[in-house]
Amino acid sequence: MSKSKSKGGRPVLVTTEYRGVFFGYFVSEDKAQRRITLKGARNCIYWPPANNGFLGLACDGPAKGSKIGPRADIELTGVTCVAECTESAARLWDQ
Repeated sequence: MSKSKSKGGRPVLVTTEYRGVFFGYFVSEDKAQRRITLKGARNCIYWPPANNGFLGLACDGPAKGSKIGPRADIELTGVTCVAECTESAARLWDQ
């Protein structure tokens, strides 16, 4: 995946053991602590069945009907998955 010119990091989708689903731009990761830092992160509160699960959010971006929170720079703990996002998905997340 290429780096985003606007955010400065690669676009990723992150899930946590607390059932959180977040899109953002990778800053750093501490694998031992299961922690990741993201810039311009957004929480996916709801996605419709048309997304075909959370990995559909990484491949295709949020589908119509998704509920997405505002942007913030965040640090997440309890990381369970870090998935690379496609460029087309990142564009939809950035809208």
